[in-house]
Amino acid sequence: MGEKKRIGILTSGGDCAGLNAVIRAVVHHAVGTYNWDVIGIREATQGLMSDPPRFIQFELDKLDNLLLMGGTILGTTNKGDPFAFPMNDGTVRDRSSDIINGYHSLGLDALIGIGGDGSLAILRRLAQQGGINLVGIPKTIDNDVGATEVSIGFDTATNIATEALDRLHFTAASHNRVMILEVMGRDAGHIALAAGIAGGADVILIPEIPYKIEKVCQKIRARQEKGKHFCLVMVSEAVRTEVGEQVSKLKQFGEDRLGGIGKYIAEQIGAKTGAETRVTVLGHIQRGGIPSPMDRLLGSAFGVAAVDLIAQGKFDQMVAWQNRQILSVPIAEAIQTYRTVDPEETLVKTARGLGICLGD
Repeated sequence: MGEKKRIGILTSGGDCAGLNAVIRAVVHHAVGTYNWDVIGIREATQGLMSDPPRFIQFELDKLDNLLLMGGTILGTTNKGDPFAFPMNDGTVRDRSSDIINGYHSLGLDALIGIGGDGSLAILRRLAQQGGINLVGIPKTIDNDVGATEVSIGFDTATNIATEALDRLHFTAASHNRVMILEVMGRDAGHIALAAGIAGGADVILIPEIPYKIEKVCQKIRARQEKGKHFCLVMVSEAVRTEVGEQVSKLKQFGEDRLGGIGKYIAEQIGAKTGAETRVTVLGHIQRGGIPSPMDRLLGSAFGVAAVDLIAQGKFDQMVAWQNRQILSVPIAEAIQTYRTVDPEETLVKTARGLGICLGD
């Protein structure tokens, strides 16, 4: 079985469904197969930054219902760059050494970091600076990590967006309305495209394909001429206005958050077609709830594979799903490419073949 190890695991960045499935798999495989200790770090790098570090030690017989739980039992954060960390007095400070010291003070032999491209980039920089044996696992509802075909959280988010569109279909038909559903997608339109096709949208707008409002209105008018006086429009939050302006709202901590493009689209459609419009912004509902079977399976497979990489001494690697199998790629390579929707990819061609208007 080899030397007993003590490994850490943390979840970083935005939460999503499937994270607890990963944690469960890591504990089952590390403890059950290798007889290692597994330490869960609370609130990502902020848990390591604390003095003493904030953590829990997992026990194999205390993982009941973890597979079904949304979010992350460890907590997470997507605020505060550890290399320029905002302090209470308004200054910023490099706290990377605090995190590195926290890792070593816990006597960890390796760290499994679950995050998107931004989180993995930060974790890799910390690992290189502080001698941390890091293995990465990709998670993002946006599904934009380049080296993997799918990331944890995407399937559940797509399912939720599809269900929302299903529900809007009937109320749209009942009132002869144009229903606009705005979904998440920081820079990529994967959720909007996949859920739009699955939910039977008439129009799908994604940031990767420039659109004209008049093209959207033509689709609505064409349906009206056929006696179909309702329409379903799926739009990614990262879509800009027709003239290229980003729609965002100023939130706390001075951060601009995407949101509001659905309202803009609704106003434009109403003004040009006379149609009655309604907007639904799905927001963080896409992140929550019980994970889909696919996210549970993917999380379980990723967790087991990450533990095996540690056992093999393969660090600075990220597990990935490619061609229906798990493999590993260098983290630097994994975060170098950013996976947006390719306008020539299969789902785009599928949408066009189904007569869905993409606005171009």
